[in-house]
Amino acid sequence: MSAFFFQRINDHIQYLRRLEQTLKDQGDFRGYDFHSCKLGQWIDTEGPSQIPEGADKAKLVFAEMNTVHEHFHQTGERALAAKEANDPAAVRQAVTDMLKDSNILVAKLMELDRVCKI
Repeated sequence: MSAFFFQRINDHIQYLRRLEQTLKDQGDFRGYDFHSCKLGQWIDTEGPSQIPEGADKAKLVFAEMNTVHEHFHQTGERALAAKEANDPAAVRQAVTDMLKDSNILVAKLMELDRVCKI
């Protein structure tokens, strides 16, 4: 894996860890919308230019990654809202969904690395 995509994955994992800490009462991170985190900023600015011209597969993977990234943030917001509402079952469900999204997101970033060879 290239250092470039490794950094994108690391940005995501750090965000996830901060959310998890807050959900365990070990932090006060409130999260960001999917455009404001480091990965979201990359997706909205430099990301599209990293896809080689004519790389249709890479464009498809990038679009899929973007969709999963947005959903990851939505589930994170759901988890934080459930915590504030003192609804442990809803927190657990949102965290489960968030971790599924996270796994898919990391897999999409790794796939993007393979198809782009940055």
